[in-house]
Amino acid sequence: MAINILMPALSPTMTEGTVSRWLKKEGDTVKSGDLIAEIETDKATMEVEAVDEGILGRIVVPEGTEGVKVNSPIAILVEEGEAVPETAEAAPAKKAEPAPQTAAQPVSAPTSSAPYVSSHATPAAASPGKRVFASPLARRIAAKKGLDLSGVKGTGPNGRILRRDVENAQVAAPAKAEMAISAPAEVTRVANSTMRKVIARRLSESKQNVPHFYVAVDIELDALLALRAQLNAASPSEGEGQFKISVNDMMIKAVALALRSCPGLNVQFTEAETLHFPDIDISMAVSIPDGLITPIIRQADRKSLREISAEARDLAKRARDGKLKPEEFQGGTFSISNMGMFGVREFSAIINPPQAGILAIAAGEKRAVVRGDQLAVATVMTATLSVDHRAVDGALGAQWLNALREIVRNPYRLVI
Repeated sequence: MAINILMPALSPTMTEGTVSRWLKKEGDTVKSGDLIAEIETDKATMEVEAVDEGILGRIVVPEGTEGVKVNSPIAILVEEGEAVPETAEAAPAKKAEPAPQTAAQPVSAPTSSAPYVSSHATPAAASPGKRVFASPLARRIAAKKGLDLSGVKGTGPNGRILRRDVENAQVAAPAKAEMAISAPAEVTRVANSTMRKVIARRLSESKQNVPHFYVAVDIELDALLALRAQLNAASPSEGEGQFKISVNDMMIKAVALALRSCPGLNVQFTEAETLHFPDIDISMAVSIPDGLITPIIRQADRKSLREISAEARDLAKRARDGKLKPEEFQGGTFSISNMGMFGVREFSAIINPPQAGILAIAAGEKRAVVRGDQLAVATVMTATLSVDHRAVDGALGAQWLNALREIVRNPYRLVI
């Protein structure tokens, strides 16, 4: 009996998604647990597993289709030898596949590299006078770019033109007018990915709905840098025990200890109550193509610097490779954004709701400082705290920053 494969709800907040790529083609045998498609949600691109067995009789929703509602049919599964229904409505609905336990891939915008060519499709340009096979999304993008699809090679099934083909195609230059007219430069239009749209929406809501206030402090780093050099010098030169502690690793631990000292910042505001969390889970901002993702160091105050260093390095690598699981980047009680590696002197970060605070860490640089009546040179960084004023008052924010400064200036608490 034919079964409809439905758009799954891959997160509690998901109402619609985009079919990024089919991993099976019509006529393929499907077994339970097989990966059948990549679905782009508001947070990530995830691989979806089949829950039934049969033959993929018809793909109802082609690759690149946006705004597909949860629980709407995307394909039809039939038994061997069974006739494929003409429409999805003719087949009984099957409960949406559950969110897979495989790794989630943060959404990234298409790059300028050569388009992906599937093993079962032969790219072919549409011949003049013949029907052009293209996804609805590809047609919309082509219309915006003023692109003639008849000259675009498709990389989808049976030469179907997909979004990536249109985005990688060049628009033909218009014919020159008889009179020389100064024309404006060509504008490149890049469709916003789902992640970029979500970032725009969430950060706009944060600035509009969360009353931010900012507290900044200069922190001397020389003692922390000296301790880091001593710790790294003690690392074996090779083998499993080898480690390399970064300044960011030490700042994660310092922030966690400061939150333990001043737990009033480890909170979330709701209309009815303020939530105080016993665990200190630090979200660290990691830049990825076309966006930002915040993998989480759980219970950072209880972990050693070596544990934090290994975990942070692993999470950051898998974030850039698109292999994080949802539970590894959803949640967190406080965030850190470090742009010190870019030489930034200072900046203010936007709070990541529903958290109540985020610390912006700038670069350490040599500055003149006053010690007693004498001038000296020290390595100083500016740290700026952004706080939700609904949950945290100014005095508490300043108190927390002072606690952080004392930990960094006397960093042996990080290893005791």
